[in-house]
Amino acid sequence: MTQTPIHIIGGGLAGSEAAWQIAEAGLPAVIHEMRPVRGTAAHQTANLAELVCSNSFRSDDADYNAVGLLHAEMRRAGSLILAKADLHRVPAGSALAVDRDGFSAAVEAALIAHPNITIERSEVAGLPPETWDSVIIATGPLTSPALSDAVRGLTGEDSLAFFDAIAPIVYRESVNMDIAWFQSRYDKGAEVEGGGADYINCPMDKAQYEGFIAALIAAEKTEFKAWEKDTPYFEGCLPIEVMAERGVETLAYGPMKPIGLRDPRTNSRPHAVVQLRQDNALGTLFNMVGFQTKLKHGAQTDVFRMIPGLENAEFARLGGIHRNTFINSPKLLDPTLRLKAMPRLRFAGQITGCEGYVESAAVGLLAGRFAAAEKRGTVQAPPPPTTALGAILGHITGGADATTFQRPDFQPMNVNFGLFPEVDARDGKGKPIRGRERKKALAVRALVDIDKWLGVAPLAAE
Repeated sequence: MTQTPIHIIGGGLAGSEAAWQIAEAGLPAVIHEMRPVRGTAAHQTANLAELVCSNSFRSDDADYNAVGLLHAEMRRAGSLILAKADLHRVPAGSALAVDRDGFSAAVEAALIAHPNITIERSEVAGLPPETWDSVIIATGPLTSPALSDAVRGLTGEDSLAFFDAIAPIVYRESVNMDIAWFQSRYDKGAEVEGGGADYINCPMDKAQYEGFIAALIAAEKTEFKAWEKDTPYFEGCLPIEVMAERGVETLAYGPMKPIGLRDPRTNSRPHAVVQLRQDNALGTLFNMVGFQTKLKHGAQTDVFRMIPGLENAEFARLGGIHRNTFINSPKLLDPTLRLKAMPRLRFAGQITGCEGYVESAAVGLLAGRFAAAEKRGTVQAPPPPTTALGAILGHITGGADATTFQRPDFQPMNVNFGLFPEVDARDGKGKPIRGRERKKALAVRALVDIDKWLGVAPLAAE
């Protein structure tokens, strides 16, 4: 019998990963991507899996960092997104950063080449046709108004929202390397090829820093519309000027912290440092780390050229801000990401209230596996809550705690060890372990449990 396809609406990280998991399970998948027919407020291309904000997938440390652990679990599950990220990796110390164009092109090429995947470039306006018996909505936080309105009408729930911001990208040749230098904090990442000196560092003394903060706060900013006034920011991606308004030294203890860095010309630690991370494989573009902003474009060039080493900076892209939409997933979704009001619909990616590239792709991976199992007439149990995949799924679906289904303060979140159940591990004196050793124990347990959930770990995507 000919199997009807699983339809995926949205060709971002989550949609691409969901389609790959379905296709690798031997089932047909159709990706519906509205770009370039209809654009969004943040995308610049029509490419599948386009990276809108940063080019970083954050830490790749699977032993002591929850997102690095999520990387490891996804690799074990045959993730297309992680396979292509690894292939297009650029120097970033112990972080996994990619050439954004090469990465996106590789993901799209793999999807086009897969015999079980069809890509349709058109907008799905409103609810999908009733003949589509299995649908994954992975439209991200920039879902089209027609589809957003349809979901709102179906659930009776207003969409939730937060503001997300984008950092500027600088041309490498315009950075003054007589002032700036290459180094990673504590030379971290030196054990990997090209590691240990992967970031450009622009130093500031106390007077320069205080002058920069004053200019940042005083600069002209984008004004919100009346209906946006009460929309919160995502705490994990605050605009640089919002952080500055919280206190003069906030940035010096945040994205501009100088800890682990020393100016090779003076052998001293600056008061503050602006770091630039490589954004493409050629090394011609560098992203301003942690410098998401809502400053108007003219103000950005004026203020950011106050940074020592960037006085003649040329920008390939300036920062910006956009409104992201997500649903109240703990109330609306079941443990396999199905919409309770219409179970033929699943949700995946940032629209579910996960935050971050990796988390979005991870939820896409889960949605794809759940949908494929259901299409085959079987049941795929959710991953254990002791795993990174299970932890992020638990956050967005409420996990085993039924009280969270009515939680009014649901907000997007990155994966973190605070989402994991406690581990019963003790030191030589019989006391519960803490700090790094606790993280290590959580990671070890997670990888054992994810392997059990997967059965036999499949090979990574080629």
